[in-house]
Formats: sequence, C-alpha cells, structure tokens
Amino acid sequence: MPIPRSILTKGDLPDLELTVAGGTWPDDIRGHLLISTSDQRTHPLHAFFGDGVMVRLSLGPGPGGGFAWTPRVIDSPSVRLRHRRPDLFRAGPVGTQSPFGGVNAANTAPLPWGDRLFATWDAGRPVEVDPATLAFVAEVGHRDDWAPVLDAPALPSILSTAHPVIDPERHCLWSVTRDPITGALSVVRYDGDGRHVSRWPVAGVTFPQATHTITQTRDWLVLADTAYKVDLDEVLGAGDRRVANNPDGPLVLVRKDHLEAAPSGAAVPGRVLRLAPEVNHFYAAYDDTGGIRVVMEHTPGVDIGLYLREDDVDVFGRPVDPALRGMYCHGASPAVVTLLEIDPESGRITDLARLRDPQRYWQAELSAIDWSFEGQLAPTRHHLVFQGFHPEAISRRLLRNYGDRVDASLFPAEETPSTLVTLERDTLKPLAEWTWSMDDYPTSPVFVPRGQGRTRYGGAEPGGHDGYLAVIVHNDARFRVELFDAADVSRGPIAVLAPPHGTVIPFMIHSAWMPSAQPYDRSIERLSFADDLDERLDTLDPELRALAHEVAASYQP
Repeated sequence: MPIPRSILTKGDLPDLELTVAGGTWPDDIRGHLLISTSDQRTHPLHAFFGDGVMVRLSLGPGPGGGFAWTPRVIDSPSVRLRHRRPDLFRAGPVGTQSPFGGVNAANTAPLPWGDRLFATWDAGRPVEVDPATLAFVAEVGHRDDWAPVLDAPALPSILSTAHPVIDPERHCLWSVTRDPITGALSVVRYDGDGRHVSRWPVAGVTFPQATHTITQTRDWLVLADTAYKVDLDEVLGAGDRRVANNPDGPLVLVRKDHLEAAPSGAAVPGRVLRLAPEVNHFYAAYDDTGGIRVVMEHTPGVDIGLYLREDDVDVFGRPVDPALRGMYCHGASPAVVTLLEIDPESGRITDLARLRDPQRYWQAELSAIDWSFEGQLAPTRHHLVFQGFHPEAISRRLLRNYGDRVDASLFPAEETPSTLVTLERDTLKPLAEWTWSMDDYPTSPVFVPRGQGRTRYGGAEPGGHDGYLAVIVHNDARFRVELFDAADVSRGPIAVLAPPHGTVIPFMIHSAWMPSAQPYDRSIERLSFADDLDERLDTLDPELRALAHEVAASYQP
C-alpha cells in the first residue's frame, strides 16, 4: 500500500507551524516555497479539478522557531459565485460547470514573476495572487482577447497551459490558447500591466490534444501537443472513457521576432515537426546559439485524464481502494526522458541522450531546475522524481484503452518505491539518487539557490547543482518537507520539517520558489471581474445577473 490513503483528504486546510524533525536546518537558505493544489472539499470527480489552493511555506523560522505553512483557497470569481450558489455548480470529469460558465480552477502550478505570483491551469487564464496574503488579485487579460470558443455569461472556458513562461529579456509572460473544436493554436503575450493581452494565431497549426507545457529559448517558443485527450462521450455522460492519448504529436517552433513584428490578431508562421512518444513536461536551455536543446519528460502509458473509480480493478485484478477514487491512473509503461537537439532550419530532431530503465524508473512525476536567468542560460542539473510502479493505481480500463501500447511483460513483480534522481543536464547521466520507503509518496521537488547570489533569484553558482532541493513527502503518519543538498541527493535529507503526527494534506501538485513574499503592487493596472461582465449576462435570470454584479463589486477597493 505505497500510495497514502490520506492523499485525497477532504479536510480543512489549517495554518500550521512545522518544526525541524530531523537533521539541521541550514542558515544559508531563504525565501518561500509555493505549492499549488486542488481543494478536495469541492468534491470533484477527478481529483485535479477542485478549486485552486496556494500554499506558502516559509523557509526561515518565525519568532517561535516554527516554519509557517499557510494554505489559502484562491478566492476567484468562480469560487465566490460557487460559495453564494453552490446548488448551481456541477462537477464533471473535466471540470465544474454552472449557468455562469466554467470554474477556473487555477490549481496546477505557481508561477513567480519578480515580486508577483500567478497560479495557472490548463483550462483558464493565469490568476494573479497576492504573495503576502495569497488572496485573489486578478485574472490575466480580458476574456475576448483569448477568443474563447466555449464562451459563457460570466466564466468563459479558455484552454490555455498550466506552464506559461516568463521571458527574462522581453519582460513578458508567454502563454497559449487552443480552440477545443478545431485545435487551432495561438500564442498569447502579457506585458505585465493593463487589462489586455496580445494573441497571434499560428498559421495552419492544430493541436489535437492539449498544451500542458510550453518552453522557450532566447529566440524561440517551443510548443508541443501534450498527452491529455478529452473523450466527448465521457464529458456528455454518454459512455465510459474509451480514448487513449496519442502516441505522438506536433511540435512547433515559433520565432519571437515574428510575434513582435506582427500586430495582435495577425497569423504568424510556425515550424511544425513531429515528436514521439507522448509528453507532458519539457524544458529548454535558454541559450540557443548552439541549437535548441530540450529535456523531454515523456509519458508513455500515463493517462492523466483517466481517473480511478470505486468500481475499478487494478492491473492484477484487485479492487481499487475507494480512498483513491479520483486519483489519475499512474504509469503503465517505463518512463522515458530524452535530450533533444532541434534544428529549426532543417527540421531535424537529434536524440542526444535517452534515459529508460524498466527495472528502476517508472512514471517521471515532476522535476526541479534552476529557474534563475543564469540557470536557464547554462543549466547543469535536472532533478527528477520517478514515482515508481504502483499497480493499485493502474486500472484495467487503462489497459483496455491502450491495448498493445502497454507491454505488461515489463511490469515489475511487485510495487516499487519512488526515487529522486539527479541527471547531468547535457547527457542525462544519473549522478545521484535517493530512494524513499514504500509508504512514502513524494511530489513536486523545487530547487532553492544557496544564499545570496548574483541576482535575487540566482545563486552563487547557477545551474541547479549549488543549492537545495525541497520535496513534500506524503505519508499517512504525517506529511513532511525534506531538504536535500542538490549537489548530492544520495546523502538523503539533510533536514526535515514536519507538523504534529497525524497531520495529512491533499496531493500537492507543482511547486516553485520565491526569495520574498511582498504585498502586491496596487499601482499596476489589471483586469477586474467587472470588466468581463457585459450583455452576455442577459441570458441569465435577473437574480443571477444581480449576483454576478454583486461578486464583481465585492472586489472593488
């Protein structure tokens, strides 16, 4: 039973004081760990579709010696509307709908940008959050700028990406939006202020599945169709999920110069290539003078869209524990990680390095890199959590849908533990690794630079090797935060923070690091919820129109 039964707990989210439960906490660590998660109290069918929660953990002790753990539900317009009329909101397999429109869960990844903090999701605009209070500040860009096909009276569904990127030289946020009907792809740019964003369709490019991640170099945006496919029959309640993620998909390069030279709304060219196997997360080195180099964390045999039901049986024919109802199906194939070099002129993709070990590495869960500008220019390490082989979280329905794409002969004889592995960035050679106990379930690692560096975000030796890795570890006894030396994770945790015994939390998704948590700058012009309300509200009953305006007014200073 390696997956903690508390991992989808629906309890309250109290403030906590963590204490040092092992090792010695270093005195050259600073800042805050930010984590996104899904509020399980909203009772989603799929565990990843609850309202967004942002958690902030101080990496320095407070006056009483404890480390403050502060979770907050992001009080967005959809959350306030739901609180006022919970009877109108209905959870489905791909989100929550209401007469107002779809909920922007904003629950997947924290995105720091200088002193600012954003929460992201694949089916909504980025949401700005106050780093000091974790309160909702604003959604990014007027709804019409994103050209939503699934429009609504107040809450449009906008297919975006959970991983937009901050351009360190152009000082903007790059994102995307995708038409759910045609798959047509557009690039979106937010310059950091104002009520609007710019959007450019990529000429002739369609993505049939999703855009969970984008990455960048100095000159290029790298976009890839990612492995999450919607089954319309499942969404409409007309049948069981029968689709499988595509085994390959388009990879598109878009020159930033072309975007900047074209007016918003004009189509821009994109270089279209093919990528296999399927992928969810990928990371490019920012310096592209020697070519575009991207670490691809491929996800064969992982179906995020297929969640566990109480009537499921696992790969060995055992009933799935109801406590795991809503968790996504875990990896039924060994993990694959590649280092690719892409030549945008010839369209050639060269496989420089590949990591695949069916005996050791299953499910490339989440990774950590040095996100400082200096670290992106010359990355040295790529830290990756492999979640292990967990047959109890792989349903027979997944095997049915994927057929001969899953090689059951590769299944280990029994469950395997999670492992933290440090890879050399240029070769993917494993340099060090740490293996957890079978009852531990680690989630997103985050790199924290050591001490004061060249910039607010850069350490003394950027790249990912000089600093710390902080990892949240779920366990039914209590959760904990383990701190590793990024130069040698095989030493094991050098320090551990933990709450009182018996304290558990819902599954933490992605994490990030910020050097400080300053109150948000009120002088910056932003979109308000009222800006999104217009004649489209006229399709609602007068009572609901009035409620939308009341919620909009509640955000006024």
